[in-house]
Amino acid sequence: MKTKTRISFGIFTWIIAIIYISPLYFVISNALKGYEQVTIDPVSFPNPIIWKNFIEAWNGMGYIRAFVNTLIITAGSIVGIILVCSLGSYMLVRRYHPISNMIYMLIISMMFVPFQAMMIPLVKVSSALHLNNNLPGEIIIYIGCGIPMAMFLFYGFIKNIPYELEEAAMIDGAGTWRIFTQIVFPLLKSITVTVAILDMLWIWNDFLLPVITISKESMRTLTLSYYFYFGEYVNQWHLALSAVILSIVPAIVFYFFGQKYIIEGIVAGAVKG
Repeated sequence: MKTKTRISFGIFTWIIAIIYISPLYFVISNALKGYEQVTIDPVSFPNPIIWKNFIEAWNGMGYIRAFVNTLIITAGSIVGIILVCSLGSYMLVRRYHPISNMIYMLIISMMFVPFQAMMIPLVKVSSALHLNNNLPGEIIIYIGCGIPMAMFLFYGFIKNIPYELEEAAMIDGAGTWRIFTQIVFPLLKSITVTVAILDMLWIWNDFLLPVITISKESMRTLTLSYYFYFGEYVNQWHLALSAVILSIVPAIVFYFFGQKYIIEGIVAGAVKG
């Protein structure tokens, strides 16, 4: 009976795996085909394999410029989110006041507000503050949008760090800033990497925010580049899918090297909260 259960579970697992992997297969296989083969038989394996699709997509979407824009926005936003949320969470946890819980609940309540519900107000405010169509402006907006989730994770993690460690440092004459930078922040390694990975995957692949705040061609991110690529090369799906692959490869590589921290950090933050 146990053997049958294991076999059934294994078959079920393989079926689920195939279902989840199949979209990736379609993207990669059709990115390596010619236009005619994509339209006639999108399911088959590419024959012959056409590698020049990636070269055409690279040139067509202005990959280098879009990559640099995306990298600057993503890196700047992640650094800002980590600094603001780690410091903010530390102060809310250690400088406890009845209003601290109210501030914390108000911040994380924004996690439940759909982005679509604040698109119009966001565009009006960002336009009034001249944050649109420039990289620093995009970074500021992403930091604001990323604070609720990161604050939730950091808050739960910091709450279970023994306060005795900080008291010992205070006795030795350490101030608040030194305690945070030399004692508390190093202990936040797993949750910091978790926040960085999750926000990197979100910001790097985000489409909605750039499409409503960026209109200049020189400021386009990777997602905007292959979005406009669809319209520019009408129906040339083989090149469009090649552009998609070029865009997501950096995010996949980053995730591959940091994946071990994700579950560790999220579970630790949830349990310790």
